[in-house]
Amino acid sequence: MLTIDIDTARRFILGKQGLWPGRRWRGIEGTEQAMRAMEYLQLDPLHIIARSQDITLHSRVLAYTPGLWEELAYQQRKFFDWGGWLAVRPIDELPYWRVVMRRERDGDYGDSRIRRMAAEHAEAIDEMRAILHERGTVSNRDFEMASRIRTHSYRGRKDSALALYYLWYIGEVMTHHRDNFERVYALTETVAPASLLRESDEAGADRFLIKKDVSFSGLSRPSRVAESFRGYGESDRAGKKLLGVMVADGDLIEVQVEGWKAVHYALGSDAEALRELSTGRVPQAWTPLETTTTEEVVFLAPLDHVSARGRAKVLFGFDYIWEVYKPEHQRRFGYYTLPMLWGDRLVGRFDSKLDRTTNTFVILGLWLEDEARGLDEAFAGALAAGFARFVRFLGASKLDATAIREPLLRQRVCSSQEANITPFPQPISGRDTPLKRRKS
Repeated sequence: MLTIDIDTARRFILGKQGLWPGRRWRGIEGTEQAMRAMEYLQLDPLHIIARSQDITLHSRVLAYTPGLWEELAYQQRKFFDWGGWLAVRPIDELPYWRVVMRRERDGDYGDSRIRRMAAEHAEAIDEMRAILHERGTVSNRDFEMASRIRTHSYRGRKDSALALYYLWYIGEVMTHHRDNFERVYALTETVAPASLLRESDEAGADRFLIKKDVSFSGLSRPSRVAESFRGYGESDRAGKKLLGVMVADGDLIEVQVEGWKAVHYALGSDAEALRELSTGRVPQAWTPLETTTTEEVVFLAPLDHVSARGRAKVLFGFDYIWEVYKPEHQRRFGYYTLPMLWGDRLVGRFDSKLDRTTNTFVILGLWLEDEARGLDEAFAGALAAGFARFVRFLGASKLDATAIREPLLRQRVCSSQEANITPFPQPISGRDTPLKRRKS
């Protein structure tokens, strides 16, 4: 078993996700590399300043522009979207996921509501299947509510919507493309390469799912090892047994983080990176192309895996809740608040909006964990650099930072935008570069 401290755990998880020590990918090729390294790109339809998935990639990829992930998924066909927890994943993984889709269809595990859809809307499912064969592509919007049976499902208000979702979920159809985020469906054989229209063997699928889940988390608890082992009872015991086998085989290693009760798992292939980080070195493969997160603050998407759903508290001691679904009077910070990563710590958050009538990016509020950072010149410069890049990413022509209360931070952010310059120091030199470059 490998024992590490919390600083090493934090840097490892950030680095595995491509967030630290700085952006190491560029452009559309880099976007593909980032999406593969991340394992999953969670999708969300909300478009406030930008969609969460685009902010996620902006924080990892230089010269990323909104929608590049869609080009890779729906034009180049290198990725596909799937799942009740909606995420994009590499298309070459499809044989493994087809095992999961079949298990869902047959009721081996998973969401019982899927089986109810099949039973309650069998006629609509057959109808949608025939229409897809006839038309090629179909969207839920193709069917008027007046001509359909109204439903009260979390997946749609029309029987046609549930039928299409069911066929997509069990793998008979895939997302051909998206129209303003709305799925346009097509039969799977018209979207995926014929060589991938098969199932892997059961044991291979189980091992794949566990390794993917562990890689996604960086350090993963036994209780959330893979989508193949949901619930309790025999399936849970089978999952734990397979974990033991994979540790014995070297596919996984056990890691004890000082201060954490539970033993976690990491990929066996990540053992060397963990050892390097423990000695204060940056893995060479993680060398940033331009700035580090010490030199330029990075803003995390609301659904970024490293900080969403309580993980920010465990990893950073940072309370973060996405308040977009809270009533306004219950919000502590704001509607679309994003965490701010400086070095390897979350040091604050800001709320904002994009005024599309004036094309102005408006900061509605900014809150620091430590008020002393409001007087820190190094942080002020890094924050200004982060906002300057973010404004370019959004395509805004102006920045309104009057809501920033700290005079130094407000002045630096405004000056950087007015001068239309962002300082980009030379990238760090890789393996022999010490980690502790941030002023505390």
